[in-house]
Amino acid sequence: MATGSGKIRRVSLNTPVTEEALRDLKLGDVVYLNGVVYTGREGVYKQCLEDGVPLPENLAEISNVNFHCSPAATPDGQGGYNVGALSGTASFRFAKWLDRWFKASGAKIIIGKGGMSSEDYRKFFVPNRAIYLTTVGYGTGALLGRGVKGVRKVHWLEELGLAQAMWMFEVEELGPFIVESDLDGNSLFERENAAITKNFEKLYEGTRPATLRRYGETDNRSDEVI
Repeated sequence: MATGSGKIRRVSLNTPVTEEALRDLKLGDVVYLNGVVYTGREGVYKQCLEDGVPLPENLAEISNVNFHCSPAATPDGQGGYNVGALSGTASFRFAKWLDRWFKASGAKIIIGKGGMSSEDYRKFFVPNRAIYLTTVGYGTGALLGRGVKGVRKVHWLEELGLAQAMWMFEVEELGPFIVESDLDGNSLFERENAAITKNFEKLYEGTRPATLRRYGETDNRSDEVI
């Protein structure tokens, strides 16, 4: 469901998310999730995709939303867990596993920090009918933690540890997240960066050339230094 009359839409999605709901999303929409969201990153990917450990039964029927994050979770003394925060981690580090992960898990949404390259979206996301949601800035872990209403199950906690285990969270209005890629592989960050970059030269017209002293420096203001 989408609300809002301005340019930024607020969208609530239920998991498992349908392709119809994904198709309706637009770059820059603010998304909140309801249902079950699970965590999975390199520890889960390695053991399931490389070591052949079976995925949890009926995973795609329970959820098709994979959050690249580490939870701040502690036992509640009653066999469950208290989750205070969810800290997103950078997704580009896991790109090499994603095509296989989409096919094995049925995931349709990846959530993480900072987005991925447009090449990754075209190569891995588009063929698997999946999109990317990005967290909003830094320091929002506690805010996201408010959306966690309980832990449905945790897989491989002893084997992988708290940060790498697969946590399955029951969530209500978990967010905010921003739609960074759509089903056609378009990227919000790429689009906005291009719009900003094209005006750089006008901003610097009439200024003196930069004095370059260190290896790798450039006065091409459209270049990114990583």
